[in-house]
Amino acid sequence: MKSIDKRLEELEMRLAYQDKTISDLNDVITAQWKKIEALERQLLRLDEELRDIDSMEAPPNQKPPHY
Repeated sequence: MKSIDKRLEELEMRLAYQDKTISDLNDVITAQWKKIEALERQLLRLDEELRDIDSMEAPPNQKPPHY
């Protein structure tokens, strides 16, 4: 009977460890997802800024300000 009790205790410890691991992994995934969403927003903003810059045309035959 002690063998069964020992096996049951080991299984319970494994289950507790797996629950903790799953919780930790979930926290990591949640943090990564938030970072991905922030990076996507930043990429969209930069893409819009780039389009705005591209849409601005310099007047023809005008020297740049550094000349």
